[in-house]
Amino acid sequence: MICSPRARRITLSVRGSGEVRLTYPPGVSRERAWQFYLEKQPWVERALQRLAQREAIAPRKECTPEEVEILRRAAKLDLPPRIERLARETGLRYAKVSIRAARTKWGSCSATNSISLSLFLMALPEHLRDFVILHELCHTVHHDHSPRFHALLDRLCGGQERALQRELRNYRIG
Repeated sequence: MICSPRARRITLSVRGSGEVRLTYPPGVSRERAWQFYLEKQPWVERALQRLAQREAIAPRKECTPEEVEILRRAAKLDLPPRIERLARETGLRYAKVSIRAARTKWGSCSATNSISLSLFLMALPEHLRDFVILHELCHTVHHDHSPRFHALLDRLCGGQERALQRELRNYRIG
């Protein structure tokens, strides 16, 4: 349970590692946050079952340093031209792009509109690579996950944001 000054509401998530995270804003009591968790416990159990099923289908495998270097080279060739093309097509602007071996996020966008992409994007199908990049480009306009952000992303994805997000959840980083 984490009380975060950045939280606007109570949120519950299940990480790829199986960690269950409950976050709540300072104005909410610890007891209320715990009550929220208890109400959502069936959802948590289903999420953990789905995670276990995915692990059974595709067991977690750590990349060797050689495999990481192969992905890094491929990412440096593929991702910068891809983000440049998508930015040009959508009219969205970013400051710079960097490729990192991030294992917790597919990508991120800083307050200065610098976009960082995980080299592990190369393991995704091309349409999901484009989706992640569009997601980060939308953060150059809306630095949050507000309804306006999702409306922009959904429009740029041809009304397929939710379907693409669901599909992306079937993949793990690294």
